[in-house]
Amino acid sequence: MLHSVTLQAPAKVNYRLDVVGRRPDGYHDLRMIMQQVNLCDEITISRSVTPGIRVSCGAAHVPDGEENIAWKAARALLELSGADTGIEVHITKRIPVAAGLGGGSSDCATVLQGLNDLLELGLSRERLMEIGVRLGADVPFFLFGTTARAEGIGELLTPLAAIPSLWVVLVNPNVPVSTAWVYRNLQLTRKEPLAKLPDSFDDVAALCAVLSNDLESVTIPAFPVIGEIKELLRSLGAAAAMMSGSGPTVFGLFVEEAAARAAADAIGHQQPGWFAVAVETL
Repeated sequence: MLHSVTLQAPAKVNYRLDVVGRRPDGYHDLRMIMQQVNLCDEITISRSVTPGIRVSCGAAHVPDGEENIAWKAARALLELSGADTGIEVHITKRIPVAAGLGGGSSDCATVLQGLNDLLELGLSRERLMEIGVRLGADVPFFLFGTTARAEGIGELLTPLAAIPSLWVVLVNPNVPVSTAWVYRNLQLTRKEPLAKLPDSFDDVAALCAVLSNDLESVTIPAFPVIGEIKELLRSLGAAAAMMSGSGPTVFGLFVEEAAARAAADAIGHQQPGWFAVAVETL
């Protein structure tokens, strides 16, 4: 029996984010294209003879203990297992917090996957996704494990037949943006029907043609730096640039590794207080 496992929890970007409508439960119906990238938190999960669940991280603005979504994931599977064991989770954060990159949801999904193995539960991916969606809307995507079109609140997932592998430059200006605030201030003014999205993309031009994020209508007026970063990335050679999720992280798409790394380095030198890194799609 395994007693400890260390796993990588990847970030995501949203190539597309359409807000379709508001639901009676307070959530929004969405249509998204979601892509994992190889910027990862590292999560170590261990069994312990000391009863209870302990989550540690040490990163600013990331709660330890019961307020952490990873703790909630651990509780869900520990209760399901009925096992008489303690659980310790340590998170090494590399994904910026509250950045539109899904770090918390990815951590949650990774704990579900890790404990499924550690506790020898044998739960299917579909069962883990059912548990995960009750913890966070993006959690099922990280359990799904591949680039997908996501609908509903994010739990209805369809794999894309083909999509180009790309380099992605992530830029976060280190300004806090609340997801709840963004959705509260979103004006649902869509009148035309949603355009049909392809099930596959042959090249970066086809992908760039569908890039869109309805939440930019809230964030860019309030945080003009987001629009400035988009322009900066394009000036540095990005094929396209878009805010991810509810922001404030902006991503630029590059075909060549050298161009992506040069752009990230240039932004890091111009704005040393910003987070800027070149990563690959998964």
